[in-house]
Amino acid sequence: MRYSTQVKPISFLKAHAAEVLTTLSEKREPLIITQNGEAKAVLQDVASFEATQETLALLKMLALGNEEVAAGRVKPIGEVISRLKAKKAQG
Repeated sequence: MRYSTQVKPISFLKAHAAEVLTTLSEKREPLIITQNGEAKAVLQDVASFEATQETLALLKMLALGNEEVAAGRVKPIGEVISRLKAKKAQG
């Protein structure tokens, strides 16, 4: 995706807000808003925002898991399965 085609000045947003919202939800491409020629904000549809947040959450979990592994805070899978089976048998 080329973001250079998705750059609009704030005046465009003010004059075409409804059209911009419709385009955002249809195309699901972010829109970069400029002010005085400088990029100031990125607009995106809610579904894309939610997907991005879910992706970031998964990446954070992976990073935390990698930190746990690097710190040696891991258990062999067989040990974990045995503990889970023992708990299930108790309950």
